[in-house]
Amino acid sequence: MVDIRPIAYVLGWILMVLAGLMLLPAFVDWNAQNGNADDILQAALVTAGVGVLLAISSANATRGAFDLRSAYLLTAAIWFVVPAFGALPFMLGAPRLHFTEAYFEAVSGITTTGATVIYGLDSLPAGMNLWRGLLNAAGGLGIAFVAMIFLPVMRVGGMQFFRTEGFDTFGKVLPRATDLARQLLGVYIGLIVIAGVTYSIIGMTPLDAAVNAMASIATGGFSPRDVSFTAYQGAGEYFGALFMVLGSLPYVRYVQLVNGQTGPLWRDSQVRAYLKIIGCAVGTVTLWRWLTSDMAFEPALRESLFNLVSIISSTGFFSGSFPTWGGYMLVVAFVIGVIGACSGSSAAGLTVFRAQLVAAALVQQVRQIVSPGRVSPVKYDGRTVEPDVMDALILYVTGYVLTLGVLTVAMTLIGLDTQSALFSVWSALGNIGYGFGSIVARTGTYVDLPDAGKWIMTLAMLLGRLGLLAIFVLVLPRFWRR
Repeated sequence: MVDIRPIAYVLGWILMVLAGLMLLPAFVDWNAQNGNADDILQAALVTAGVGVLLAISSANATRGAFDLRSAYLLTAAIWFVVPAFGALPFMLGAPRLHFTEAYFEAVSGITTTGATVIYGLDSLPAGMNLWRGLLNAAGGLGIAFVAMIFLPVMRVGGMQFFRTEGFDTFGKVLPRATDLARQLLGVYIGLIVIAGVTYSIIGMTPLDAAVNAMASIATGGFSPRDVSFTAYQGAGEYFGALFMVLGSLPYVRYVQLVNGQTGPLWRDSQVRAYLKIIGCAVGTVTLWRWLTSDMAFEPALRESLFNLVSIISSTGFFSGSFPTWGGYMLVVAFVIGVIGACSGSSAAGLTVFRAQLVAAALVQQVRQIVSPGRVSPVKYDGRTVEPDVMDALILYVTGYVLTLGVLTVAMTLIGLDTQSALFSVWSALGNIGYGFGSIVARTGTYVDLPDAGKWIMTLAMLLGRLGLLAIFVLVLPRFWRR
């Protein structure tokens, strides 16, 4: 049997940290005297109490008990259990959601998806909007840790490529994981502070600047406004796009920059490909919109840049009338949403790294057909990709496509039209948060989605965030055997 004591111990400390974070929105609402502070404090006490009990009851866990199975269980437990406590402020305080909607909102925040079931954000207590931003920030940092430390060890989706000796993307940045974690935290907070100050300078209120900064760097997409970045048209859209791009680059490159290594960022094949995809998508959609409508070039460029960056970085902000454009834009949005941003960031999707390997494998197969006797291994950045990496990659991509299809069919079975079903699952599985289709047309949120649909999207958000296989492996009987 798996020893769950180390898992419970870590989970207990995480819940205590979560309870501590709840004190910030409680203080904001207490200062505003809006009657919501006591409800958040109650949620904090419950969360802290459970966390303390878990930590105390499992304090005798041995240091050597943490193995690979424990890593899988801890990763899954964090993203399944923590949102249940993160949902308490939404249930006990305004807007007093029922559990299905509150859990959906909390999962969306912690997985940095950005999909919401709350309509009326402008009238929501300030502390509750701050809590949504804090969920994004905490989730984004946790995802960065998992992507850089856990997923390569767990061999999910070909991520073991980053553990290969001699490749400095992950394993050789710093001598110890604790040093990496400490510097990652500093970089992450620093980016949020820079974004918050910038947003304040261009005219956002302190609350809007703080929440949008956390959501931008975490690529979370929770905005304190129903109209999202439409409220900050102009400079807000340009700077928003900048910070979403910065939040979706490999965080390890920032750690290297802090340590005086500027070369790896500019030489990173994944970063270069990511920026090229953004440039191509924005350029073609801008040209298409400019030629097929009466929109001037600059607004077309600005809206295309902001919204497409929001999609490919899996953030979830929106601006202007972009969701209603349809046509060519919808095709581009779907494709770049599936691809996603860079591995090793808080962004989601298949990731550019995997897309590059898939493209390289296709080229290799074509060459093999043309020249059957030719030995042409798949290479990435000049390095040969080992067969076990390609096997894991193919399994992941296949699982991603199958999951997208199966959950889309499930959505149609509960009554959604095809477009709403497909884009709802696309949005959740890719942790994109964007809404297309009739189901979100009225409010721009998922409040009109049936409860069954909310649970399907919740499952998709968790699957997409944890790399599918990290959850699927838990249902195998062999996993639980000694």
